[in-house]
Amino acid sequence: MLLGEEEQFLSYNGEVLIFHLSKTKHVDGTADKTTNLCVRRMAFDRDTKLFVQKSSGVFNMHVSHLKTEIICCSCTTDSRTGIVLPCILMKTKKQTGVVKYLILLLHNSNQFEKSFHFKLDYEMKEDIRLFTGPSVLWRHANKLFYISSNTCTVLSAPVQLSSVVWTGEIEDEGTVVLGIRTACLPEIEDENEFSTSDRAIWGTEFFGYVVETQKMLTGTCFMPHAYSSVVSSVHVCKKQTLKKQLRISLVAVTYKNQLIWFQDGLPKGVCELPYEKPCSVETAVTSSNGLLFIVSFASGNICVVQRRDSLQVASKWQKVKSVLVDDFIGCGSEQLLLLFKDDSNTDVLSTFKITDLGEVNYASGINYKHDVPTAEGLQQNGWLTVRALETRLQAGCTSVRELQQHLKLKKKVILESCRALIDLVEERTHVLPTAKKEGLVALWDDVENPPHSLTKETSSASKVPDHFIQKLWQRVVGDSLVVGVKLTESVYLSLTDVSLSLVMDQDFSPISPIIKCQNKIIKLNETFSALSVSSCQNEPPPKKMKLDLPSKNDLKKGFGKRGPRAQLGGAETVVAVTSLSPLLAFHRVCCVVLLHAKKPRHRNGSLQESTKITVLCGKISLSLDDISHGKYSVKMLKDNSYFTGSLEDILAVLAISVRFSFQVVSSDCTLTPVNSWLLGEMECTPFKECHDNMFCHKAGNVYGTVFNWTLKNPFEGILTLFCRNLTALFQCLHSLTRVLPPRCDIRLLRSGSKGVLTEQLALALEKEILTSRSFFFSKESKAENGLTWGNGPGKNISDAPVAPLLDSEEGVQQFRKKLQNEREECLRSMNQTMKGALYQEMALKVAEAQLHSDMIVWRLSKS
Repeated sequence: MLLGEEEQFLSYNGEVLIFHLSKTKHVDGTADKTTNLCVRRMAFDRDTKLFVQKSSGVFNMHVSHLKTEIICCSCTTDSRTGIVLPCILMKTKKQTGVVKYLILLLHNSNQFEKSFHFKLDYEMKEDIRLFTGPSVLWRHANKLFYISSNTCTVLSAPVQLSSVVWTGEIEDEGTVVLGIRTACLPEIEDENEFSTSDRAIWGTEFFGYVVETQKMLTGTCFMPHAYSSVVSSVHVCKKQTLKKQLRISLVAVTYKNQLIWFQDGLPKGVCELPYEKPCSVETAVTSSNGLLFIVSFASGNICVVQRRDSLQVASKWQKVKSVLVDDFIGCGSEQLLLLFKDDSNTDVLSTFKITDLGEVNYASGINYKHDVPTAEGLQQNGWLTVRALETRLQAGCTSVRELQQHLKLKKKVILESCRALIDLVEERTHVLPTAKKEGLVALWDDVENPPHSLTKETSSASKVPDHFIQKLWQRVVGDSLVVGVKLTESVYLSLTDVSLSLVMDQDFSPISPIIKCQNKIIKLNETFSALSVSSCQNEPPPKKMKLDLPSKNDLKKGFGKRGPRAQLGGAETVVAVTSLSPLLAFHRVCCVVLLHAKKPRHRNGSLQESTKITVLCGKISLSLDDISHGKYSVKMLKDNSYFTGSLEDILAVLAISVRFSFQVVSSDCTLTPVNSWLLGEMECTPFKECHDNMFCHKAGNVYGTVFNWTLKNPFEGILTLFCRNLTALFQCLHSLTRVLPPRCDIRLLRSGSKGVLTEQLALALEKEILTSRSFFFSKESKAENGLTWGNGPGKNISDAPVAPLLDSEEGVQQFRKKLQNEREECLRSMNQTMKGALYQEMALKVAEAQLHSDMIVWRLSKS
């Protein structure tokens, strides 16, 4: 290979890349006309203290009889991958005067990639820069031009400039060009207002130009305009945007042979340079001296300025061919590589110097034994490093073991809690394990026998009547699992707050998680002639779904505390709904069904605090095979003109549905078309158990919708729908509006029937009175005031016959005396006193009753 006259040097990942042009030499000694671009990768060997070649590559330019040159090379970011790669700008000049430029990327495999090319009718000579893309920027005839791999088209910036001093990336802005242009002087009438020095200062100014957005930035955020006439090169050290304000730190060299440090547009330090005509400045971050500024001069000299308390020249060299900055020895910080001019040696790396102006200091031909550790020293350092890593690994293993023990302990606590819950349900006395068995230290002495109070409470909470549970059933409807428990009516009417919980069986899950259920309230009357569904607030896990029957006894228990229930044929059914998909992750699942309730306690005619009871209803199992064969699916069969289905199937359909009630009023025409619409267009069939409720078997989203149509009079009726989603509701309403008279009014009933709410309000007000009376006439209050209030024998006039007393004067006096005694007793009762605890309990109970009444009144006002 014949070595070309000019070579380009570039540092990349601690290596030195040497680019040069050559022509292949044939065996007969003649040179080929084809030009090749060659690259050599050189790495520093710390043992021999020399640069050795690692690899090389060649790129065939496929040009002949043309003048080919390497314009410049730089490390740029490939916008396609975000990887920084060496980029080379080549120039080929044809005889016609057209100049062709080619951009190449060098990969780690030494393969060259053509990025793009373009042609110009002139040569680029001024302010040529390579940046992200790759992209090329240059100045020609005081105009700024650029081209990138994305556009492959030469673009011109709408600015006039005399020079480009810096090009780089700024956060939130993009690629920014810092240039100098002729200043725009303010228009004034008096030309003598500015002095000669003022005109010299205002002759030029800085400006910033964002390439991607063509946005102009104020030049004063970089440095004052007064320096625009003397600055030759700039290096931006730090750039960021804080609170929408650009903050810049940079260093600049001037034609006055100065290096100036600027912070946020203001000069912070200055240093006189040892040589004339500085042309460029760059930085290096070293381990011993921190940030260094490397200044190159036109004469080939180099100086390094150190920034400590002030800017000072730290070192200088002459006859330097090139200076590169990188981590050449692999120590983790940057060093300077100085390549000196040596005409006697053709090897460009024969005369060099590597230094960081501190501990690292290598020069060609000189052996510095203490700069870099020897092979033995490196081996010793490696052994010490391995020992340190082993220690850290052991510490990490110890931490992992501690975390495993902690998780194991947590699992034990959860398992013990689940065992305690199951023992409570199955009426067994749960005995906690001793501290010694668990490997713990007891804070108190272990007690062999459980506390008497706990045993008593457990036993009392588990007492339930015989034949409490009549039937346990389950259904799969869509993506929901519906579980129901059928209770006897006599038992259910004696309970409040009835709900269900589903607990994963221990044989299938060691932690026995409580399955999340959905909250709903479904009401069915005894004749199954009116249906309603309403939702209530969510509860913390385990979440329960409650169904309710609006009977008189249940209404007295208070709104929001009723259990989810359904009634038909003298029996009560409690229903819970949960999502089916999470359960199917186990392929086969078995759950324990628990029923929770409160049983009111009556003592001496007054209502006392309720006792919580928990009953084990049984177990249910479910598998994918069961679902595939439709074992628990809802089966609605058509028998003549009716749908026949079990109560469980009907309850399952209602449980997963959402209830909507509409009041339909027509002032001009009767509402007879509604019934025809249900039986005809909607393809509804009545239930055999109740003809007023119809099941829709029309194909599509409305399938499975349950309708209930009740006429109050020929012009007004209530339509109740049980829909699975809002889409089905909108389809039903859209179909209904087409058959109703034009002036018909449809109104959504948000809070239920007025008749039911009125009955609820009457019962709630009655409960308020009974609650207050039960406290006023309680034995504790009587004992506090020493009163009987007419409950004792002979204390009330109405208890004795009045006529015999009025036959004689003595009888009249006796009657008058008894009447006076009753008046005095009534006056004393007006000023009665009560214990604080009893009054607090009374106030709480009365407030709850009043809150319940207010809620029903609000619902009645919305209906």
